[in-house]
Amino acid sequence: MRVRSIGFSTTLCTYLRNPRTLHLFISTRRYSHFDMSVVNKSVHPFDKSRLDALLNRRFFYAPAFEIYGGVAGLYDYGPPGSSLQANIMAEWRKHFIIEDHMLELDTTIMTPAPVFETSGHVARFADWMVKDTKTGDVLRADHLVKNVLEARLAGDREARGLAAQPKDDEKDKKRKKKAKTVVVQLADEVVKEFESILAQLDNYSGPEIGELCRKYDIRNPDTDNEVGEPQQFNLMFASSIGPTGQHPGYLRPETAQGHFLNFSRLLEFNNGRVPFASAQIGRSFRNEISPRAGLLRVREFTMGEIEHFVDPEDKSHEKFREVRDTVLSLLDRHVQVSGSTQITQMTIGEAVDKGIVANETLGYFLVRINLFLIKIGINPKRLRFRQHMANEMAHYAADCWDAEIENATGWTECVGCADRAAYDLSVHSARTGQPLVVRQALKEPIVTEREVPEFNKKVVGKTYGRDAGLLQKAVGEMDESQLTKLKGELAQGQATISAEGKEFAITPNLLTIERKTFKQSIREFTPNVIEPSFGFGRILYTLLEHSFWCREQDIERGVLSLPPVVAPTKVLIVPLSAKEEFNPLVQEVSTKLRKAGIFSRVDDSNTSIGKRYARNDELGTPFGVTLDFASVQNRTMTLRERDTTDQLIGPIDDVITVLTELVQGIIDWPAACKRLPAYDGVQAVD
Repeated sequence: MRVRSIGFSTTLCTYLRNPRTLHLFISTRRYSHFDMSVVNKSVHPFDKSRLDALLNRRFFYAPAFEIYGGVAGLYDYGPPGSSLQANIMAEWRKHFIIEDHMLELDTTIMTPAPVFETSGHVARFADWMVKDTKTGDVLRADHLVKNVLEARLAGDREARGLAAQPKDDEKDKKRKKKAKTVVVQLADEVVKEFESILAQLDNYSGPEIGELCRKYDIRNPDTDNEVGEPQQFNLMFASSIGPTGQHPGYLRPETAQGHFLNFSRLLEFNNGRVPFASAQIGRSFRNEISPRAGLLRVREFTMGEIEHFVDPEDKSHEKFREVRDTVLSLLDRHVQVSGSTQITQMTIGEAVDKGIVANETLGYFLVRINLFLIKIGINPKRLRFRQHMANEMAHYAADCWDAEIENATGWTECVGCADRAAYDLSVHSARTGQPLVVRQALKEPIVTEREVPEFNKKVVGKTYGRDAGLLQKAVGEMDESQLTKLKGELAQGQATISAEGKEFAITPNLLTIERKTFKQSIREFTPNVIEPSFGFGRILYTLLEHSFWCREQDIERGVLSLPPVVAPTKVLIVPLSAKEEFNPLVQEVSTKLRKAGIFSRVDDSNTSIGKRYARNDELGTPFGVTLDFASVQNRTMTLRERDTTDQLIGPIDDVITVLTELVQGIIDWPAACKRLPAYDGVQAVD
């Protein structure tokens, strides 16, 4: 028997040669002091260039059509990026669709023009852009103002000695549409003005942004040329359906319209009852003006949308009591309009009670969004919910909150949660003549009385001829009080009605008004819609930023601390050697992991184990198992945790059981350390 030893005494090695004492040693080597907090992930400041290099090197994503020069705003995901996004979406389905019994849809991308004409997207789904007056370069207006004012504030802070001079590396020199920081101290009142503008920038209209450009001499950062007046640019990609070109269409900018147009079928599927929710994951397209922020602003993207249909008279939620004590970071519209970005920590119950969040259903989804983002690895300290101000509200929304996540570019909207009221169903119903309503049997019939006008059509037709229709329409549009007044006038013998500039003399032989009793057993209403909308590309990128750090002892060793639930690969299998004698055991472990539902990869390259682990730390692989000569003989293997690099050891089946529970989130690493002994680099072999 021989002992593979790292840093152990001769006495200990002798002790381990005996299988009984070896078993005793392993069974007693437990972590009694394990603490994840000992891993210092912030010793090195975040360096975006290092993260970008890692993501490019490991092919998380890359510009599409790269060998043809690429197209701005279009990206391809590589193997780890595709797996990461798929895992995020799988967790999304569990967290939302399965948890709340939602009805899943998959609707078409290509959409006939009348749909978006009716929904208002053709007229109003637009951003403001400005053009360089000399070169014709196009810039998104609000982003231009933001970049220039932020650069001026950064220069002011440096002039006051409040910030260090940024590095002027080659990548920064090549970056376009980014205002240069000039070290100039601003007057205190100007600083306050700029901060106030930035706090409520989303609330400015196009003409107001144009006024800001003139007032503060905001120019194209690339050329220092003036820019023209803001113009609206519709963000939808236009197309045509069929060979004739007579059926215009659009690539959808959201999946929502597919839900609304299938509402009647969904309602029937749900046995005619509300509330209920439908959900969908799919591709959407937006022709962004200047997509220059990587995955944060793209022209083609995957989104997940939920449409929760609810009674407009009852927006309570049956599960709200389960979440009402959850504390959220809120930035409401009143704070923003005052020029501040101060976040308030508040329970969702208090926010709903005070009317800050409009209703329980909206509040419930804000909490569920918060829990989902934290579950997949978003730092809760860099997550907030910001309420839309009046001018930035979408044309269909009655209220809207964005889940914004902080990253290197600032706060970025990753999830929107809007109360769309009855807008969409109402406009589509009016356009098509199809009733998109709920018919609900009343427990107690409602008895009402109202005045009912009845024309003597034969006499009216003879008296007024073609104008008879105008008269009937005018009376039909009268409310209860107007009909009561008209009834009184007719009782006096005659009344006069004006319609479209014409006057009609009415007598009782032309029109009678009687009070009738009506019994209503069915209530008919158009449901309101609460809509959470997720941009998976933005979520994925911010997750990568939040997960990235460098080893304290070596800044060149980057790590992505992705949670096991979303990590592209869950387990790395590392055979000590590529010799054939390892193959059966490697295949056995791989098969057992696969049967346990755990995605693993084998790395049997010739590089050292340390380099193989370092490579997979960059891929976010949370666990690794090492198979060595002792594994072949003793049927044991070591289990390594990515962040701490600590290792445990145990029989293969025991390690796989622990791994399964770790990946499924049943236990965490400290709990695993109580199940398996620590591995300190020693195993006895013949």
